[in-house]
Amino acid sequence: MMEVLTLTVTPGTESHAPMASSPMSAARRQCLLDLLGLVKDPRKRRGRRYPLVGLLAVSVAAAVGGASSFAAIAQWARNAGEDVLAALRAERGPAEESTFRRVLATGDPDRLDTLLGLWLWTRTTRVLDRLVIAIDGKTVRGAKAADGKAPHLVAALVHKIGTVIGQNAVDDKTNEIPTVRDLLRRMVTAGIDLAGAVITVDAMHTQTETARLIRTLGADYVMCVKANMPGLHRSLKKTIPWNKIPASSAEDPSHGRKTKRSLKVVQAPEWIAFPEATQIAQIRRSRTVKNKKTGKSKTTWEVVYLITSASREAAPPQVLATWIREHWHVENRLHWVRDVTYGEDKSLIRTGHAPRVMATIRSTAISLLRLDGAVNIKAANRDHARFPERTLTLIETA
Repeated sequence: MMEVLTLTVTPGTESHAPMASSPMSAARRQCLLDLLGLVKDPRKRRGRRYPLVGLLAVSVAAAVGGASSFAAIAQWARNAGEDVLAALRAERGPAEESTFRRVLATGDPDRLDTLLGLWLWTRTTRVLDRLVIAIDGKTVRGAKAADGKAPHLVAALVHKIGTVIGQNAVDDKTNEIPTVRDLLRRMVTAGIDLAGAVITVDAMHTQTETARLIRTLGADYVMCVKANMPGLHRSLKKTIPWNKIPASSAEDPSHGRKTKRSLKVVQAPEWIAFPEATQIAQIRRSRTVKNKKTGKSKTTWEVVYLITSASREAAPPQVLATWIREHWHVENRLHWVRDVTYGEDKSLIRTGHAPRVMATIRSTAISLLRLDGAVNIKAANRDHARFPERTLTLIETA
């Protein structure tokens, strides 16, 4: 059994030094199937027919092929063939839809998210030296219960590649802000080393406590300052002489619109009471869209302020601009793909932990395809749906 890292954390005294041997070395050695075998089976021993590792492995493999429901997973299993199923540790053949539904609804989602996030982190660090991680939340709208509540999940997505190395559910009694901090702590507890990483978040998470935690874990932050921090926003807008600061600009004419971005960066003034802030940035964005019917163009403007602990040497304006732009990959490379390609928001999976587990399985499938170089996930789904052996090779060699 993989050793679990123990990390004692008290407010204001966070440490990323492990108190026990990290599971990282095991995750580097083991293939995905080995890690899935470490998830505790919620069922009693008596009456088990299908091992949990096989059910999880088949679910991930089916999702690589585009399966988005329990029925689709069961259908993929029926068509995969005995040899593929045996290699996925589903030696007893294809399970029925009801088996997938029942087992995945009662499993341990925290353990599954932690193990898969750690495993994907070890694979991602083979490709990238410095990780830039976007953290953002998403509501699984299709899983809305009778009381109107739907699961809300926070994910950590690595810029450039698009792998998901962490996920946490927002508890009904709290909100996304402390959940992000819990996610960061849990990632480190599992053995993910955030020292030297960069964490990008949206304006909701521009909180001094979150910034302090990120710095204590050895990472840098990039945070957006909006009206949720009215005093800081007002000071950044009116106190800094932006009209005297040179700007770097770039234009993007793609997607049927013309977007212009102008970036100004200054050293953080001493009066800014924000944990270890080193640079302040102003971004002016204009977007011009032409109406196809009238031929008229409409331009909208937006001014955004950012604060970061990354030094100018580590994050010159061009690098900072890239981090800011790529933060939104968590929307268009993960959330959008889960919604549009996998139909997550239309899914009627609602029982127990099933919505969260299925979101984890979809994110894992997307991450595997990204590591394999896929740009268009839907096209990659079609390729793998036709050739289950190719999916097996991807899972075994990742």
